[in-house]
Amino acid sequence: MPVNPRRVHALRHAPDGGGPVLYWMSREQRAHDNWGLLHARELAGARRPLVAAFCLAARFAGAALRQYDFMLAGLEQTARTLAGLGIPLVLLEGDPGGEIPRLAARLRAGVVVTDFDPLRIKRDWQTRAARALDAPLLEVDGHNVVPCRIASYKKEYAARTIRPRIHKLLPEFLEEFPTLEPQQAPVPELPAPDWARVRQGLRADPGVAPVPTPSGETAALAALAAFVSAVLPRYAAGRNDPNAGATSRLSPYRNFGQLAPQRAALDVAASGGGENQAAFLEELVVRRELADNFCLHSPGYDTLDAAPDWARRTLDEHRADPRPHIYSREAFEAGATHDRLWNAAQNQMRASGAMHGYLRMYWAKKILEWSPDPESALATAIALNDRHLLDGRDPNGYTGILWSVAGLHDRPWARRPVIGTIRAMTESGCRRKFDVAAYIRRWGG
Repeated sequence: MPVNPRRVHALRHAPDGGGPVLYWMSREQRAHDNWGLLHARELAGARRPLVAAFCLAARFAGAALRQYDFMLAGLEQTARTLAGLGIPLVLLEGDPGGEIPRLAARLRAGVVVTDFDPLRIKRDWQTRAARALDAPLLEVDGHNVVPCRIASYKKEYAARTIRPRIHKLLPEFLEEFPTLEPQQAPVPELPAPDWARVRQGLRADPGVAPVPTPSGETAALAALAAFVSAVLPRYAAGRNDPNAGATSRLSPYRNFGQLAPQRAALDVAASGGGENQAAFLEELVVRRELADNFCLHSPGYDTLDAAPDWARRTLDEHRADPRPHIYSREAFEAGATHDRLWNAAQNQMRASGAMHGYLRMYWAKKILEWSPDPESALATAIALNDRHLLDGRDPNGYTGILWSVAGLHDRPWARRPVIGTIRAMTESGCRRKFDVAAYIRRWGG
């Protein structure tokens, strides 16, 4: 079954020279259920060699050793799986915008295929690679069920505006993945990745240690199966309770491309109908794809420039309001505030690389209240999110933080000191939702 051509977007138009096909793996770090890799395999056919490549950047958007460790473990598994299918994975190091064109030139690649990604740094890599290549550069959206560029050509105002567009297109795009066929064509002699050497040479911040969350495509599929069988039946009722264990815990696997969101959508949809399936698919498809839409159409997605006008106005109007507490970034990172619930959430982030979604909103909103100005609040929330969480440095994270701090995809609420008409969250409100004392006992505060 061919890949739907509407998933494919040309970043560089040029004649296909007929040489090897190079798949530049980036956002989708898996062997199976990968539309970009499947399209590259389709272009290679029976006679053209297919080579996959991943370029390891020395610094990436605040990632620490925790994130690099998780990513490399998954990539090592992906390389083994691809090798079993006769497809080599080349591990490059350095600037992807320069290293990928150099590899393509060495291979005399006829075409380069890569993954869609709305983040600024990835788009910069792709733009510079496109300028340097002598071959077509094709982007394939393997992260969104409905491709981001097809779902909407403009920035959507809220979930309610993008939802009907996505639902209309789901019958076309929510399809089963074909099998990745083994490669028979002879491939150029290429060096195998030296994973031990790469790990030893990492310059990532060691101050955020790895966590024992299992990594890789096998672990991701096991986590999805466990969620569908044991957790999904109580998802709708329990997902906002941090003590209930009723969330999917799939976000690290989606973030590192070890699990296709479309695979999760297919498996959940196949489990039957009802409010649990509907609630999960709303989060997985509509809300997550709204985040990609926002980042694609808002280059300043991590700044207040991307906030709605009403939110910027209300934050400006309350700049001079006295803050009940002001903490430095170091105090926030250490979980050293007066609020035991907030400290417990920060402790969970530091210790496990995860934080429950409901508490993430509370966590970010309190940073706004306890910072000297909205700009420093936004910068602190993003820095801590990207440094500690396995699912940081992701459109969902930037969108969620801007929703919390600056009203993105939201509306004005009752006016309060400091935050103006930004939606408020309080500890008393949390206590009505879940057992706060039990959460603090688990994570300390």
